[in-house]
Amino acid sequence: MPTYEYECQDCHQRLEAVQKFADPPLTVCPNCGGTLRKVFSAVGIVFKGSGFYKTDSLVDAQHLRARRTSGHARTDSRGRKKRHHVKF
Repeated sequence: MPTYEYECQDCHQRLEAVQKFADPPLTVCPNCGGTLRKVFSAVGIVFKGSGFYKTDSLVDAQHLRARRTSGHARTDSRGRKKRHHVKF
């Protein structure tokens, strides 16, 4: 269950309440009887899984860096240097 933070509009006291999503929001301050208001703050977000930039993964970034600095140029059947394409 999520934890919600509320602030009283009269006495400015803050409190936290663990509530279900379906529960109605708190409206009365237990300290002074004033009006409560939900406080919204920034949250951290982490993207996981496929579909993001290839360089976001440390292992893949180290692999790409090693390929660039290895000095081994790849050539095609005619001896021309191949271009490295990295898909993002």
